[in-house]
Amino acid sequence: MTADRSEARVPGDSAGDATEDAGPGFQTQMRTARTEFEQHVAHARAEFEEANERIKKRTGRDLILAILIGVGIGAVALLSLIFIKWAFVFLALGVVVLGVVEFSRALAGSDRRIDLAPQIVAAVVVLLSGAFLELWLHWVALFAALAFVVVWRLIAQMAAAEGRPYTAVTSDVLASTFVVFYVPFLASMAMVLLRQDGGEWWIIAFIAVAVVADTAAYAAGLTFGKHPMAPRISPNKTWEGFAGAVVGAVAAGILLGIFLLGVPWWAGAILGAVILGTATTGDLGESMVKRDLGIKDMSSWLPGHGGVLDRLDSILPSATAALALYYLFAPLVAA
Repeated sequence: MTADRSEARVPGDSAGDATEDAGPGFQTQMRTARTEFEQHVAHARAEFEEANERIKKRTGRDLILAILIGVGIGAVALLSLIFIKWAFVFLALGVVVLGVVEFSRALAGSDRRIDLAPQIVAAVVVLLSGAFLELWLHWVALFAALAFVVVWRLIAQMAAAEGRPYTAVTSDVLASTFVVFYVPFLASMAMVLLRQDGGEWWIIAFIAVAVVADTAAYAAGLTFGKHPMAPRISPNKTWEGFAGAVVGAVAAGILLGIFLLGVPWWAGAILGAVILGTATTGDLGESMVKRDLGIKDMSSWLPGHGGVLDRLDSILPSATAALALYYLFAPLVAA
């Protein structure tokens, strides 16, 4: 009564036989294809890691990690400026405090006496005064903060009774005031700009120009760089990289000026050129400070970048230039 399964098949129906016969061959092909794909992925990954190692050897930094961190920080800043521009104040406050801390520690490592607590208080006062007080009160807050830092240092020196030479004490006082000027005061210019009508777009524009200039200089220098620009200050910077920065900054300035700020193309070109000048000066200036301190980076808080100030070196001096350009070109926007 039991019939064989092969007898139950419809005559001429060979699909089942074909599937069974093709099964092992199909599985073999899939395994082969998978193996080839894995080999291609492994080869591509090896080439990528080799290229990344060459870049790290030449620049001393992990480029991929640096890009990811930079994009993340930039996205947070951009979103705050676009949607809730006053949230940018709190972001700037945190960045400035971190910058003051790492700069004070770097100076302390070179046998300078820097008092961290008054530096942080001064940074908060100067930055917030730029964001919320009238301009003349902002200047009052700046001088009050400077006096506070200097007096604290002198009292701390007298209390220590170290017998420190007068020249060293003078150097300590100058270094303490320089921290206030370099980090919170320059950053406060961005806060003054933020208060202006449409100031958030100018902040986005000048930061974007500085970032494009830095990225273009990095790419051009890495690809074509042969002639050092300032070998005693920053050996890795080349004239080829600077040429790339010029092209990138001016192009970015024109595009941002037209489509974001609503100014003529020539005003955007001036924006790009001016920000390029301040960004380059700030970059070289920080390199001189680090060379004087005998360090490569201000800190290691941002993998692939160094410290907070290593990312702000071109942005801090550019804030004052952007504020001046806003006052100069704002009538063009109104017209």
